Parts: sequence; structure tokens; C-alpha cells
Amino acid sequence: MVNIGVIGCGYWGPNLVRNFSQINECNVAWCSDLREERLNHIKGLYPKIKTTKNYLDIIKDRNVDAVAIATPVSVHFEQAKAALENNKHVLVEKPLTSSSEHAKELIKIAEKNKKALMVDHTFEYTSAVGKIKELIEKEELGKIFTIDMIRVNLGLFQKDINVVWDLAPHDISILLFLMGKMPLSVRAEGMDFVQKGIEDDVHLTLKFPENIMAYMHVSWLDPLKIRKMTIVGNKKMLVYDDTEQTEKIKVYDKGVALEKSSLPKDRYYDTWEEFKLVYRSGDVLIPKLDSKEPLNAMCGHFIDCIKNGKKPVSDGYSGLRVIQVIEAMQKSLKSKGREIFLQRKPI
Repeated sequence: MVNIGVIGCGYWGPNLVRNFSQINECNVAWCSDLREERLNHIKGLYPKIKTTKNYLDIIKDRNVDAVAIATPVSVHFEQAKAALENNKHVLVEKPLTSSSEHAKELIKIAEKNKKALMVDHTFEYTSAVGKIKELIEKEELGKIFTIDMIRVNLGLFQKDINVVWDLAPHDISILLFLMGKMPLSVRAEGMDFVQKGIEDDVHLTLKFPENIMAYMHVSWLDPLKIRKMTIVGNKKMLVYDDTEQTEKIKVYDKGVALEKSSLPKDRYYDTWEEFKLVYRSGDVLIPKLDSKEPLNAMCGHFIDCIKNGKKPVSDGYSGLRVIQVIEAMQKSLKSKGREIFLQRKPI
């Protein structure tokens, strides 16, 4: 039995408590939060769970094997470091930390103490994203041209981080998981319409090897909640809409190509008859997906890694790579969209 404590019981913490409580090999022993009303809420749902306003009570408890941290990103490093130094396995809500240097330090401590360090990149545990990765690896879509991602809604406005730190980690983690490589460079342009100095609407461009282009739009200013990704390949095209209840993925047998010509390659085309585009429009495939809750799969994976010494899919290095991309985006934002190049490191 893995005894776990959850630090932070605001928006996301109760979801972690619920899912860990559903795992047979896991016991949620503690919850902490600075607000008494949140602790009372948890106590009303789970009377056996001990509660505290001081997260150190959880970390100092020798009977606790692991902690899950669902607090503001500004305190992730402090809390995760304390937990790792007290020989706890650690799961941290995204993003892992507020800087790559802090992420590297947590990785070193986790490796030294032989403890699991994992980031809650929930979308990497969805059956939809898993299916997309499978289709890409099987080259069902062909050569990837572009990936367009949009994650917008009205709020929730944050006071300490901008919309890139808040929403982009989801799509960045998905993108790196699917591509299996880091981008070569990023560009970011955005505005702080509501709170001065805190960008609330940002457009991002990421260049990957093999001329793959990815585009992201993250915003707290859209009247609709949109979670959509479109992948264009030279064989097929795919649309992933996470707001759909059942048909989250649609694969379109569509494309366009230049018609083969008998003219020499070095000759210019003089007429429309010599230069034609051929459009293809075939069937639409809707893959069947597992209906298991992604957060439950993620929590189960964390417990499995603890019990069996496995490496988490979204480990500390995964969290570090996401932060490195975000830091490059921040540099681009502050330099009015200048292209920022990243060091070429394998994933």
C-alpha cells in the first residue's frame, strides 16, 4: 500500500484525491491547504483523511511514501525539493517548476535519492493522444507538414503567471510527446489586454526538424472553450477535438498534390494545362478510443512506478523540456516575436 499526501486542495487537488482514492494499492493519508474551507470540503467527502494547513506535516510523516503537489507554480520547487529530500516520491502539477534550473535541481535530488519524480502532463495519458502517436509512428498520415493547436477559453485569469505558463504546457507536452524531439526554434507574440504585464492572448510558432511547423494559440479571452489540434500530412489529415464526448479523433483521407508532368524538371510551366493540382477527398475514419479517465490512468501510472521502480512517462526530464520551451517563448515574447533558437538535444 502506497500512502500519499496531497498538497493543495483548490481546483485540481480534489481531482487527485478522488482518483488516488479509487486505486486499490493507494491510501490518501493527508491533505493540506492554507484555507480552512477547502480542508473542511475534503474532510466532508473523505472523513478518514488527515488535514493540515502546514504541508510540512505531510512531508515529515515517515509513514507517507509520496506526495502530489497541486499548488501555484511559484512554490512547486520549494515543496517538491522538501519532499524529495525527505525521501518521498513526488508528483507535481504542470509545469514542474518556474525555471529550468530548478527543474534540473529536482531531477538531481530525485536521482540521488532514487525516488520517482513525475509531472502531471495528463494529456500524455489520454487514449486520444496515444492513438495519434500510434498513427504518426505507423506513418498513416505520411510526412507531417503542419500541426495547428488552439487552447482558448474565458479565464481563469492568473495573477502570477501569463497564459503561456498556464495553458501552453498542455500543448507543448502533447507536441513533444508526439514528435519525440525538441523544436529548433520558437516565436511568440502576445498582448496583455486585461492585466498589465501579464499576457492573456498569445500566438506561438515552433519549428521542428524535417520542416515541420507547429502553431499554437492560447488565450483567456475567448468566449468559447476550444481544445483542438489539426495535423496535416501528405497522405492524410487528422483533427483532434478534446471537447467532443465520443468522436474525439477524425482522420480525413484528404490531400493535394501536383499532377505528374512529362515535361522536363528544369522547364518552366507556361500554361495552366501544364501545371495542375490534384485534390483527393476520401473516407473519414473515427478511431474507437478507451473511455478511461486520463487522470486516473496518470495516477495509476505514478503508483505503478513507485511500486515497481519504473520510469514515469512524464518524468522530470519531460517536465524540464516543457519548461525549456516555455522559457524560449518568454524570451521571444519580451523581444517582440524574435525567433529564439533552442539547443538541439534528443528527447
